[in-house]
Amino acid sequence: MIIKLPSKEERHKLFGSVPPGAKIKPTTKNGMKDLQNQKNKFLFDINQVGISNVKQPVNVHSSLFPNQQTTIATFTLTSSLPYDKKGTNMSRFVEQLEQYRRQGFILDFSTLHDFVKTLSERLEQKDTQLQVEFPWFYERKGPSSDLTGLNHTQAKMKINYTQEHGFKDEVSLTCGITTLCPCSKEISEYSAHNQRGYVTMNAQLSSDYSDDIDWKQVLLHAAESNASAYIHPILKRPDEKIVTEQAYENPRFVEDIVRLVAADLYEIDWIKGFDVECRNEESIHLHDAIALLSIKK
Repeated sequence: MIIKLPSKEERHKLFGSVPPGAKIKPTTKNGMKDLQNQKNKFLFDINQVGISNVKQPVNVHSSLFPNQQTTIATFTLTSSLPYDKKGTNMSRFVEQLEQYRRQGFILDFSTLHDFVKTLSERLEQKDTQLQVEFPWFYERKGPSSDLTGLNHTQAKMKINYTQEHGFKDEVSLTCGITTLCPCSKEISEYSAHNQRGYVTMNAQLSSDYSDDIDWKQVLLHAAESNASAYIHPILKRPDEKIVTEQAYENPRFVEDIVRLVAADLYEIDWIKGFDVECRNEESIHLHDAIALLSIKK
């Protein structure tokens, strides 16, 4: 059966569309009232106001292959707001992102410092905060076959800028590892259970840090080199033999992981403070095991 449909205009009317009404308000920017820039006593200062969950394509440099990556980053951009100003100008945050996107946004601290300082001036505020999260990929070879694939981590950069104190930089990396339970190895006749663990490292950077250093690779090594074994995207049988035997030779509790990772981070001059968390997805329990450690140098 063929259905004869009404015209598109009639269909719109059917579902509630009505003709435009009379337009009496200004249509140019100069004639429009700016509510956000009103001055009055609006009770309190606001610590941070801005935009979040903004996704943009960005470029990431890596010391591990692939050395040049294009990825999707999620931005949070904020500034403070004094009590005598009603609101901030949200469009300026997005305009700034778009300007840098058109230039080919590179996620390094030199670029991000310029970004937040310029944004602070644009907003006419004394401070600006930026947080950007993105997946970082790195190539991993099988220990025997040399077959390559890509692993990924979740990386984060955070900058707090004030005109008075300058920049405070923080970085974070969450990566997957393999851990083997020391207790089950000790008590079992035949085997030991293992699990996938996730190590999250948050580090505050000192003024000694420069973009010549790849903080992502340094934090990744701190986590992986202290695990029972590495995570691999591709494993043939000879590879699997090596990885499982390595895990058996290096049993780790979550408590062991955070202490060992902390020792590596403590020895890095350009890290002035850090938090380490390890969370294991237990293979013989429904719950996870977790340990956390914080150090300020």
